[in-house]
Formats: sequence, C-alpha cells, structure tokens
Amino acid sequence: MIVDIYTHIMPPEFLKSMGNLGSSSGLVNRMAAIRELHDLDARFRAMDEFGEYRQIFSIPNPPIETVTTPAQGRDLARIANDAMAETVRRHPWRFPTFIAALPLHTMDLAMEELKRAIETLGARGIQIFTHVNGRPLDDPQYEPIFAALAAYDLPIWLHPARTAAMADYASEKQSRLEMWWCFGWPYETSVAMSRLVLSGIFDRYPKLKIVTHHLGGMIPYFDKRIEDGMALLGTRTQNEDYSGILPSLKRPLIDYFHMFYGDTALFGESRGLACGLDFFGASKVVFATDAPFGPIAATRKGVADLNLERSQLDAIHHRNTEKLINMKIE
Repeated sequence: MIVDIYTHIMPPEFLKSMGNLGSSSGLVNRMAAIRELHDLDARFRAMDEFGEYRQIFSIPNPPIETVTTPAQGRDLARIANDAMAETVRRHPWRFPTFIAALPLHTMDLAMEELKRAIETLGARGIQIFTHVNGRPLDDPQYEPIFAALAAYDLPIWLHPARTAAMADYASEKQSRLEMWWCFGWPYETSVAMSRLVLSGIFDRYPKLKIVTHHLGGMIPYFDKRIEDGMALLGTRTQNEDYSGILPSLKRPLIDYFHMFYGDTALFGESRGLACGLDFFGASKVVFATDAPFGPIAATRKGVADLNLERSQLDAIHHRNTEKLINMKIE
C-alpha cells in the first residue's frame, strides 16, 4: 500500500468561494482547469491506476491570509475544512484523513479553527506556509501553533509560499522566468527550517513533527555548509550579535535538521531522492507526489529505483505516515 501524504485538493465549494473574492479570478481559472483538483471522478480515475493507493490532501497555494480579510479568511478556512472532512467521510478508503487549513490573520482565528478542525472534524494535522504575509514563522506570535501540534502529537505540513513579488535582483521589481517557484521554493523552505531550528523550537517541543515539502528543500544538499559553515554564525555579521544563539541550543545544530521529515515530492525520478533519503533516513522520509501538480507514476518509480529493503520501502510508503498521524491506515 502507498499513502501519498502531500497532495492537493480544491473542493467545489472552496473553489466557488475563492472565485467570489474577485481578486483571485486568475488563480481560480487556472485551478478550475486542473480537473483532478475539484472533480473527484477525475481524481479517482487517476488514483485507480496505482492499486492500493491512498491520498492525504490539503488546499494548495495561496495561503488564505494573503487573499482575504480576516472575516473572509475565517469563513474560507471553515469551508475548506468542512469540505475536506466531508470528502474523507464519504471516501475513507481513498482518503484516510485531511490536513487542515488555517486563517493566520490573527492567532485567535487560527487557534479557533485549529481546535475545530482537529477535535471536531478529525484532521490529523495542519498546513502552514513558510511565512505569514512576510512574517517569519519564528516570530513569537506563532508559537501557540507549534505548542498545540506538539500537544496533539500531530504533524505540521510546511509548504513554501514565495511568489514572483520577491525579486531575484535589486534592479528588478519581481522574480522573472518563474525562478521564484523553481529555486525560490526550496530556498524559502530551507530558510524557514533554519529559522525555526535557531529559535530553539525543537528544544522547547522535542516531539514536534514537521513534514517539509520537497524533501527539505536545500538542506540535504548543503548539510556541510550547515554543520561546519554555520558553526561560525555571527562572524560574517556586524550589525547584529548572534554569538549567543548556538551555545543556547541543547544539541549540535545539524542534529535539529534531522528531526524534520522530508517528503518525496521532487517531480519524479530525481537524483535528489537518494540525497534526501541519506540525510533524513528511511524513518523520516514519507511518500508524496504533490498530485495533481506532480507525477505519481514517476515518483513511485523513483522511490522504487532506490533499491531499498522491504522494511524501508514500507516505512516510506505508509508506516512513517501512520506514526506521524497516529492512525492505522487500511
């Protein structure tokens, strides 16, 4: 059995509500053209090609708080979570559970919906993005989210959120040629992970479970820059004092990056799969495709070609996910 832990869905009710916002018409038209996002029959046909294959889903970009007012965001998150919960209820053999959406305009709104989604609707975790309207996740105001998920013993799915608005060069007004997506997303994931680590989040919540999209971004590839280069943290900076950060951590810096989970959503038979697996280990890698945006068959083949032992393959395909969400999947 394969459980695809990171796929995306836009239930018709949610898609319609997004369209009613007006400002998101271009995005809505693009998403409507991807039938598997909102048409379950089309989604089922795609899934049926892979036998014992299940999906866990969340809504895709953009983060709710970037396109709504607080009141709109609260309503939109509720619509998304209600619709995803109903889809799981109607099709439990295809969709074991869902990942809750949060409106992060204010922590009161976010925590209210987090509690409702998990305790009432049955979500087995939440999705947050790598920043909140430009604010980093290590901002103390977001700490209650991490504290809550650690207390629930459920995972956080971390999704990149960079857009073309963040330019690659100071002389330009926006990122061109879609570099913000191809290279910006792995970079932004890596920065968010690093900021959380350096904030001491894993010392405060050592059982915290965070699933990093796209196999941890750049982290596995740049492990020695982290381990040896970041050991000199502060020596390259004159206007801020970083000297107390590393000594304040209870473990060597690189150890914390091994505490994240990485998913296999690398667009198929990527050489990065072997690198990520070597970095995180088979017990911290989970199968994901980013469907319907990413390829299921090519990702499955890429993982198969790693020539793992049966126990390791089972761990990646579904056992690790079951441990993450504290749920036996049949």
